[in-house]
Amino acid sequence: MANPYAPMCLKTAREVLGVSSLSTAEEIQRAFRRAAKRAHPDSGGDPGAFQQLTEALARLTSPLDEPPAAEPRPRDNRLAISPQEALIGGLASHTLADGRTIRITLPAGLRNGDKVRAGAEVLKVYVRAEAGVLVRGDDVWMTIKIAPATLKKGGRVGLDTPLGRRIVWITAKASERGLVRLEGQGLPPRGRHAKGHLFLRLAAEAEPADSAALSLLRRFAAAWAA
Repeated sequence: MANPYAPMCLKTAREVLGVSSLSTAEEIQRAFRRAAKRAHPDSGGDPGAFQQLTEALARLTSPLDEPPAAEPRPRDNRLAISPQEALIGGLASHTLADGRTIRITLPAGLRNGDKVRAGAEVLKVYVRAEAGVLVRGDDVWMTIKIAPATLKKGGRVGLDTPLGRRIVWITAKASERGLVRLEGQGLPPRGRHAKGHLFLRLAAEAEPADSAALSLLRRFAAAWAA
């Protein structure tokens, strides 16, 4: 299992804030403020999601050759799980204070801050961002890249989500907002938590560069037509 206290990589930090490698410092700060306003615990937001946002901001505003120092392991013991494990549960490994490693059966629908028992220890759940997918409260967020033409005009796309393959209709309004919400496709209900939604951030995929042969052919055709 990945170490939750290792420095967040640049790719994950950009995905958490919904920015790109071309975003300016001002755009990064603006994206952080928008997301933090929804996730701040003082406003009823999710502490785990807010922590991910602050870590992402710190990573993107730190010099690339000086990654932030790893956070020391706290005494209350956090258990880092993936968004997939939060969705459907599964088995996780944990090393106890005495050095023994045990397996923990995780129920489906774990949220940031939930607690699970590992032997005599009580662990606080931390859902890390992974492969462009992150958990905020009851909801799952992921960034998908689609063809520029579809992003502009809308249309039907097939994509892989944490819950499997889905066919999604992208409307003109969704294209304009750059966001699609799939009702009830987030974390399953658990305890006092309601069923969440799946939010898809829409981004244009890079168009492939023309090969040298194709470029030459196009120049030849243009010259011939002239």
